Order: sequence, then C-alpha cells, then structure tokens
Amino acid sequence: MGAVAVADVVAGPSLGFLPLVAVGPALAPLVGGWKRTACVGGLSLLLCLALAWYDDLTTVPRGAVALASVLGVTVAGLVAVSLRRKQEAELESVRSIAEAAQRVLLKPVPKHAGPLRAAVSYTSAVAEARIGGDLYEVVAAPQGVRVIVGDVQGKGLEAVETAALVLGAFREAALDEADLVDVGSRLARSVDRQLDGERFVTAILAEVNAQQVTFLNFGHPAPMLVRDGGRVELPEPDSYALPLGLGAHGTAGPKPYRAAFRPGDQLLLYTDGIIEARDRGGRFYPLAERARLLEEQDPEKALEALRQDVLRHIDGPIQDDAAMLLLRYR
Repeated sequence: MGAVAVADVVAGPSLGFLPLVAVGPALAPLVGGWKRTACVGGLSLLLCLALAWYDDLTTVPRGAVALASVLGVTVAGLVAVSLRRKQEAELESVRSIAEAAQRVLLKPVPKHAGPLRAAVSYTSAVAEARIGGDLYEVVAAPQGVRVIVGDVQGKGLEAVETAALVLGAFREAALDEADLVDVGSRLARSVDRQLDGERFVTAILAEVNAQQVTFLNFGHPAPMLVRDGGRVELPEPDSYALPLGLGAHGTAGPKPYRAAFRPGDQLLLYTDGIIEARDRGGRFYPLAERARLLEEQDPEKALEALRQDVLRHIDGPIQDDAAMLLLRYR
C-alpha cells in the first residue's frame, strides 16, 4: 500500500494507481484475523481517499469506483477470514482425532522391556499424516520380549485399517502363545481370514530371551544386528515365507532362525521405506554402511540421526512410509 501511494504521487493521476491500494485488504486475510483485516481495510480506505483528493478525483466516477473497490475487497476479506477460521477449526479437530487414533493404533513403545532399551521412529509418506501403513509393537511376555515390525501393502485408510488388524492380533497372540511360531501361526490365520487376496503385509517377529533373539520372517527385509564394537550382521532365513494375507496359496509358513544377542548389542528392525529410499541418481540408501549413526548414547537421538540421514540421502519428500524399531541390550 505504501509502494502504491508513492507510485501514485510520483506518477500523478494519469496512470491510475489508485485501485491498487486494494491489494492491502486483499492480502490481510491470509495472515491475520478479522481485526487486522478491518484495520488494514480502514487504512486503505483513508489512503485511497487521500490519494483521490491529491489527484483531484473525489468528484469524478473514477475516484468513486476506486473507493468502492477498496470497500468491496475489505468486506470480501472479512468473509474470507471467517471461512478460514472455520476451516482451521475443522482441520484442528481432524488432527486431534488423528493423534488419538495414532495413540490407539501405534502406542508409544516402552522405553524399558526386560533387559532391553527400546526406541522407535516413524515417518509417513503422506504430508501431515500421523499414521500410515507401517506398524510396530513391543510386548513384554512371560517367554521374553516379543516385537513386530510390518509394512502393509498400499496406502491410505485401507492400509491403516489393515495395520490395526495386524497389531490387534499380535498383541493378543504375543501374550497367549507359548512359542513364537505359534504367535506367527495365529497371526497369519487372523490376517488371512480378514484380508482379501489383493492386500498383504510383510512382517518380521522377534523374541529376545536368554541373550538370544529368535526371528520369524514373513517376506520382510532382514533385521540389522550391530555388535558391541560396531560389526554389522544381517541375519536371514534359509528361505523366505510369503507375507501375511497370502495364506490361501497354501505354502509353508516361515521357519524360525536365531542369532546371539548379548549386552552391548543393538537390533534394528525397519521397513522397506528405509532401504528403498533412493537418491537423485537412483542409488538405494546404504543402511549397513550408516550403522555408525547408532553409536549415539540416547537411542531416540540415534534413530533421529539415522532418519535425518535418510532424508538427506533422498534430498526430497519421502516416497514411502518408513518405520524403525531399535532394541539395545543393556
């Protein structure tokens, strides 16, 4: 508005800068409430009136049209503020519901579970989303600490619904079943009954007990073990089983396999949003080479450092949900 006033004074009435004073009340609703918009509108009317007097336009239709334009834009701005406030209130309500859903679906993992220290990181591929198709859980069962990390095929509300189904079944089976294989079988039956043939879930189950970790892999990326001293291992089964939800194909379920897990070791379970993150040259994220980032004393800070490194690698918005669950043997 100041720039328009200076230009009008310098150029005189011949160029017709006067209606541009309405730019002020047109932009005010974007950054302020109705009070600010009304103040800017009133100021623009006074400025327009002063410039019309200076340009000797107060008695001609051109001046009256400019004043009417500023007044109309101010009224429209006040209406826009009211609509924006209403939309902001609705968005805040939706966000609060999403946060409540997240607390129910993806509960905060316990920081301490038996001899383990746990931390989790979750990044959704959908902007502003709190939850998505990746899932994780830590359950301190009598048989040991049992965990799951999974990745639902697809995105959106259907993926969230499937993630809720898998987590509910795991939480119940992890406490009821004596053996990890039985947990996996019960989980597979529950998911097969409720999913159609087009949806599936890759998942890895782990049970930590007596300085040993047992894995059950349903077509999921291999876990990463970082030994005390920095050596990296990627334990893999002899053969991979089909993901959850594809039991109708009649193939055999996953076979358990084991690895040592001793004090000072770290276990990272993750989804393919981490290892399939590509840079601009199409190179995948080298997770095993970045294991040194987990040397940070605080596990939450260690995972955050790893997450930021993934984002720097892709140098842009993440294309798939990415979840990481870190277990440290204290």
